[in-house]
Parts: sequence; structure tokens; C-alpha cells
Amino acid sequence: MKLDVTYRAEYRYEKRVSLSPHIVRLFPRDALQASVVSHRFATNPAGSVHWRHDLYDNVVAQCFYPREEDRLIFEFDAQIAVEERNPFGFLLDSRALQWPVDYDSRERAVLAAFMVPSGDAFPAPLRPMSGSETVGALVSMNQWIHANIAYERREEGEAHTPEETLRLRRGACRDTAVLLAAALRGQGLAARLVSGYLWESASNPSEHKAENSLHAWTEVYLPGAGWVGMDPSNGVLADHHYLATAVGISPADIAPVSGLYFSDCSVPGALSASLRITRD
Repeated sequence: MKLDVTYRAEYRYEKRVSLSPHIVRLFPRDALQASVVSHRFATNPAGSVHWRHDLYDNVVAQCFYPREEDRLIFEFDAQIAVEERNPFGFLLDSRALQWPVDYDSRERAVLAAFMVPSGDAFPAPLRPMSGSETVGALVSMNQWIHANIAYERREEGEAHTPEETLRLRRGACRDTAVLLAAALRGQGLAARLVSGYLWESASNPSEHKAENSLHAWTEVYLPGAGWVGMDPSNGVLADHHYLATAVGISPADIAPVSGLYFSDCSVPGALSASLRITRD
């Protein structure tokens, strides 16, 4: 199948401001089950765009603005070929079948940065018992967050800490992704954050939160399977409805757009954004 993705974002400022270089992470990471057929990216006419891969091998556009502007525009259109994928279609090495998962020395050396704990006050359902079946334990953790942390749509602002999300018992997708990643790292697993697109489920779209929108979820590394996507906002493992654009350790690593404006005073501004994903 093919998907058409159309994203538009416009920042408006009440007066002209200087703009720092902006990093844009809106571009799907090619995978075996998803590949970019064509794409177009545009920003302000005076801006210049430089393409590169970042530390995590994400495709990013680094945008420079030589003059002051009173608005900042990003436009992205793409056609993406997608194959259906079973989220449970993987095989684990024998050392990963039961909890806790056993990484070998080479894996630990490569994955060390994704295993640094951040918080330790996790409720019992986020601390599986030793000897538990691994996939079942991961599914239970994912579904517990889905059932106990109410979803809220919050377009702007930093991600909450795991402690704050647990205290509030509500959070945006980036909050629950951070919570799940922290819980997994606390159990000795490598976890990373993911941002991208979640397009409508053909089976039951009403059950999917943040559908046809920019979304955030979590991936855990399992020997034999590699990186496995988990979406605590929806309580499911990630299948072909999830199109990753960036992966990283912290929320700043996966932000769709990063940048600042400079002025001699505070300048009020407003953001309008839209995303449309249609299936051919």
C-alpha cells in the first residue's frame, strides 16, 4: 500500500525576529516494511537547507535563516510505500525468553547509553518478576500504562518526568513514552524514544489515540528481535501503522522541530500545524 503524507507548520511572530539554525526531523526512516517513494520539503524562501544524518542516523534538515522573519514555515509532502507487519513477528534468542533479559558483553557495550536508569520509584506492574515470560511481561507493562495513565493532547512543552506522569496519572504520548523507557531501563533493558507518524488503523480507528498525527512511542532492544516498538498511549506493540522519523535517548533527540528565535524583548507568537495522511 502507499500513503500520502502532508505536513504544514507555521510559526507567526508579532514582529520580525532573528532565527537560530533549526533542526527538522520529519522524514521517515527507511525500513524493510516502509520506504519513501518521493518527498518534498520547503521552508522560508530566504532559508537554506542542509541535509545530514545525526548521531542516531536520523535524516535531518538543518535550516539556516540569514535575515529576520516574522513567520517560519515548514512544509513536507511524501509518498511512502508500506507493507503490513505483524508486531509479534519476531523470534527471541533463548537468553531473552525469560525475565530478566540477558545481554552479552558486545551488546552491553553498544547499548550502554540506552540503558542509563532515570528514576527508581516505579509501581509493581512496571517491575516484572524474575522468571516471567519476556514478551508477556512487556505487553503487561505497556498495557498497564495505557490503562492507568489518561491520555491528554499537549502540543507544546517539555515531556514530563516519569515521576510527574505517575503523580498526575495523565500525560501526552511523549510523557508515557518517557515513562515506559525509564521503567525498561530501570529493569536493565536498553530502550530508546521514537517520534513519527501514526496513521489510522484500518480495523478500528476509534481505538487509536493520536492517529494521523505526530506521535511518540518507545522501542526496547531484545536479543534476536532487535528494536521492538511499544506504544503505551494505545497499549499496543507498533506495527505498520507506525512510521518512525527519529530515534534517540532523550525527548530533545526526537523533537520534530528544534530551534530558537532571538530578539531584544519577548515576542508573542502562535503556532498552527496540520497533518494529513491518506491511503492510496
